[in-house]
Amino acid sequence: MSKAFQFKQFKVEQDQCAMKIGTDGVLLGAWASLEKHPFSILDIGAGTGVISLMLAQRSTAELIDAIEIEENAYEQCVDNFENSNWGDRLFCYHAGLDEFAEEMEDETYDLIVSNPPFYDENYTSGEKNRDLARFTEALPFKDLAKYAAQLLAEDGKFYTIIPFKNQQEFIELAEQEKLFPQKITQVKGNENSVIKRSLLQFGFEKTTPEITELIIEIDRHIYTEDYKNLVKDFYLNL
Repeated sequence: MSKAFQFKQFKVEQDQCAMKIGTDGVLLGAWASLEKHPFSILDIGAGTGVISLMLAQRSTAELIDAIEIEENAYEQCVDNFENSNWGDRLFCYHAGLDEFAEEMEDETYDLIVSNPPFYDENYTSGEKNRDLARFTEALPFKDLAKYAAQLLAEDGKFYTIIPFKNQQEFIELAEQEKLFPQKITQVKGNENSVIKRSLLQFGFEKTTPEITELIIEIDRHIYTEDYKNLVKDFYLNL
């Protein structure tokens, strides 16, 4: 049994979720900008619900919806929401993105966030739940871009984190939906490692994207000031 993950202001149970809490989700939940004070937020593929919980802690958004297709993860997400201080603002739907988008055809959100599955090598672990969480078939980038554009308010922002190697492909898919990159932060484990992840902010306004770099560690378990400043409100030991 995987033990609960304790953050400063909330706890996340994750024993029912194939994908456990990792750096990617926490980075995204901390990095997404709230400067426009969104009223409504949507978390696509919520998993444990950690990103929604982080955004609830960071914002005054009155409506934070999450969608999760995998049944065990959905039930765990609901429990994590109910056990937090922000249960009245958090709601999880058990649905796929396409059916959710169809149901909500006239609804839009000020901020959309997604830490999508992206294990796209031709490999299966033999664990159906884990594969569903890991693999891009569960939520193809093309569908994510399409439905994010459909569900996003005119002046809203969409945030995601993907492997750096898929950055250009994802930007091109988003641009087909009239979503343009506005901020890009490229993430490296340490100064000498390759860029591993891209944090991306999209909106309908075409601008020259602001590109920055984030290095996580100086040495093993010795974190950079940039990383500590980003996540210090969440991790207990920072």
